[in-house]
Amino acid sequence: MCIGMPSAERPSLSGLSRGDLEALLERLLAENAALKQMVAELRAEVAQLKGVKGKPEIKPAGKPSGMEAATGASAEGRPRRRRGRAGKVSKRVACEDRVLSAAVPEGSRFKGYEDFTVQELELRARRIRFRRERWATPDGRCVLAPLPAGIAGHLGPELQRFVLFQYHRGQTTIPRLAALLGDLGLDVSKRQIVRLLTRNSTMLEEAGAVLRAGLETASWLTVDDTGARHKGANGVCTQLGDDRFTAFVTTGSKSRLNFLELLRAGHEDYVINAAALEYMRKRGVPLGAVARLEAQSTRRFADEATWLDHLRRLDWPTRAHQLDPVRLATEGALWGSINAHGLLPDTVIVSDDAGQFDVGLHALCWVHAERLVHKLDTFTPAQHTAQQHVRSLIWWFYADLKTYQRAPTPRRRAQLRARFERIFQRRTGFSTLDRLLARLRANGKELLRVLDRPDIPLHTNGSENDLRGHVTRRKVSGGTRSDQGRDARDGFLGLMKTCAKLGIAFWDFLGHHLGVPDSEHVSYLPDIIRQRAAQP
Repeated sequence: MCIGMPSAERPSLSGLSRGDLEALLERLLAENAALKQMVAELRAEVAQLKGVKGKPEIKPAGKPSGMEAATGASAEGRPRRRRGRAGKVSKRVACEDRVLSAAVPEGSRFKGYEDFTVQELELRARRIRFRRERWATPDGRCVLAPLPAGIAGHLGPELQRFVLFQYHRGQTTIPRLAALLGDLGLDVSKRQIVRLLTRNSTMLEEAGAVLRAGLETASWLTVDDTGARHKGANGVCTQLGDDRFTAFVTTGSKSRLNFLELLRAGHEDYVINAAALEYMRKRGVPLGAVARLEAQSTRRFADEATWLDHLRRLDWPTRAHQLDPVRLATEGALWGSINAHGLLPDTVIVSDDAGQFDVGLHALCWVHAERLVHKLDTFTPAQHTAQQHVRSLIWWFYADLKTYQRAPTPRRRAQLRARFERIFQRRTGFSTLDRLLARLRANGKELLRVLDRPDIPLHTNGSENDLRGHVTRRKVSGGTRSDQGRDARDGFLGLMKTCAKLGIAFWDFLGHHLGVPDSEHVSYLPDIIRQRAAQP
């Protein structure tokens, strides 16, 4: 008997066939799993409201994801690299030689030296009083001797570098930084630290130039986003990057319209050109409206207000949902602006299948695709067997895609396309898995983009790794309260990640920009990014 179900709706189990009974059991097991998940979430919510911490989720250490474990070096027959100490870093510090004498008895023979290298760090606080000469000229003017370059708000350049490095690289909070400097004998307030962190316009301008240089020269981009708090409201931080640069931008929305605005890289105009009109047609804007827009002589609009006023004059149709023609036309004008400024030239955007990233040439992350199969709940041995078999086929296919990237050929491309169809067209008898395979097959164009563009990555691991720094800062410091603080956090995090990808020490980058005496020279990062793109 089914408790709580009217007798008219209760199925007669004796009249059902074996196949119908199995289908009913499968549905009931799925509903039971969903109810268990709901109960667990409600219990966690109740515990949170009561102020009780739930059971921590502890993942096994060092366990790779299923796909990477199946297609890594050991899976292809190569020996796995033994875990141990990291390799030696390049020696960036000059070595100072000191001779140590030994007390030896008379008659001993000198046999040379035995070297022993020690690394040391000096932290020494200094207070300098500059006695600036004051002169009164014959015409009544007062001439004051200028301060040395690099001093800002009673803080020297070396101290500024230390504060910026500790905050961004060391993920230190402002109160702890103030306490640390106090322990070293320096009197620096939290307000001074905040001003130093948020008022570095030269470096933040370079961060914007890094994004423009990357979008102008990138053959591919990986993108991802994560939650962010700003001015007490929930927002989103979007990451964009490749193997040469990284940029972060925090906004209040994660829509496609917002993503296209980020891809303009600071430009504010709206442009109607062939790319914009084609975008509108593909997104389903009424063809008559597109024709009216195409017939206008004005094609470039300075800002959003001018663009929206132009649409109103054209009596542009509006609808109160996501397919609003005004919204779609605005997306098209943004795409036209991106094209007009030479950004994203034949660039493939690799994402995790989030809808807002589906613009231009789009590819999907295979790790996220396999994860959908991996997370599927199974309730019978047959379902578990079918799931594991499909996962093994996907891992095998993923490994062969990586092999294809090293030596692509037309014949191998055709073989992989046919094999993709065989894998994702199969019917396993597990209805949930079959629907998922059909969904992945529908995304075949994006999943197989690598066959036409072997240079692109098969996953978005780079973006997820870059976002970890932002997530750590969010957990340590919460959100930002001012637009300057938000821009400074995003800008410096992007510069730090970019320096790491270019092989530049972030310490040297800060020293060069702050005018620290005898610091290493660091070239303009956008120029380095363009040079890397020009290399074969």
